Amino acid sequence: MTGRTTTVDMMSMMGQRTSRLRIRHETRVSYAQAAISSHNEVRMTPLTLPGQTTLDARVTISPATATWAYWDYWGTQVTGFDLMEPHEDLTITALSLVETSPPAPLPTPPTWTEVAEQSSSSRLLEYAVPTRRTAVTEELTDLARATADGLDPHETAVAVSNLVADRVAYVPGATGVQTVATEAWEQGAGVCQDIAHLTAGLLRALGLPTRYVSGYLHPERDAELHRPVAGQSHAWIEYWAGDWSGYDPTNRTRANESHVIVGRGRDYDDVTPHKGVYRGVAGGPPEVLVEFTRVA
Repeated sequence: MTGRTTTVDMMSMMGQRTSRLRIRHETRVSYAQAAISSHNEVRMTPLTLPGQTTLDARVTISPATATWAYWDYWGTQVTGFDLMEPHEDLTITALSLVETSPPAPLPTPPTWTEVAEQSSSSRLLEYAVPTRRTAVTEELTDLARATADGLDPHETAVAVSNLVADRVAYVPGATGVQTVATEAWEQGAGVCQDIAHLTAGLLRALGLPTRYVSGYLHPERDAELHRPVAGQSHAWIEYWAGDWSGYDPTNRTRANESHVIVGRGRDYDDVTPHKGVYRGVAGGPPEVLVEFTRVA
């Protein structure tokens, strides 16, 4: 059975450079021996937001089983399913068609006093405190504070992102999914998840509410139409400075029409693409394939 959502495009894009992307995200899990049963949550459905419209999205499971969908606390669409019969492997395929447009101009930055007042009296507080994954040392906080001295919130987000990118080289496989921010800083290498965690932790330590964003980044902004391009899941941040603004510290750029948002939360644990439990013998790591096709 297929879990499916369809959304009508309601954005007016006149005068803007839009991009329409077809995304295929496939996860394959193989067990050393047949799993007796498994219970799963999948967060792979792009959101519809200002600047991003999900025209079509569906999640299919093999072996076939019933699915259900709901919105979690953080506003991410979740597809749930159970497999109650023995199965030797599991394949999850998420297909989506998303139209994106360039980001809106940055809002006029509030003062730091205004940021503090808003953070202490709203849900922004949830994005202003450290988590296990994003906690940073006082020494790192002092370094970030010196880097951002005299800067407004927008400038601070860019300066701290660059501080992290200067220190932590993007090296696939350098870390694992359980790595925390300070470990990536100490070894000077990590992946986008680590860079986003570290940037979020430092910005929160400076008093700027920041959330972790999980989604996709098309690796070739001007790719030839209808030519599939291999890619991967991606992570970046959004910080609050009068409104939420996206920034990709790994690539030192504002989030743009090549970025597709699936979920936001305090850190990776809130937006894990696939999580679940099963009864059986442990197998190897899952195989993940992400493919993009620009169709307009």
